Amino acid sequence: MFAIIETGGKQYNVTEGDIIKVEKLSNAVGDKVKFEVLMISDGKKLVAGTPTVKGAEVTAEVLSHGKGDKIVVFKYKPKKNERKKQGHRQPWTEIKIESIKM
Repeated sequence: MFAIIETGGKQYNVTEGDIIKVEKLSNAVGDKVKFEVLMISDGKKLVAGTPTVKGAEVTAEVLSHGKGDKIVVFKYKPKKNERKKQGHRQPWTEIKIESIKM
């Protein structure tokens, strides 16, 4: 069984037991989180939502929070002595998918 969920403006294909990193959630470590289900399948039947599937639910547990690798954003305009250097580390939340209910 798998489901397509949406969180943080992105869509993820998940199955029970998956551990994934999503955009930072405000929940504390150990909390249970429920997600909107856009599509769900049990191997035989596929149900697509409009926009979400009624009655379907994906439950996950928050495992940890962290930050991704640093990227450097460098803006430059030639012949103008304009330079701007910035760094960015995207925050994430690691979750474990516990159950998928149709």
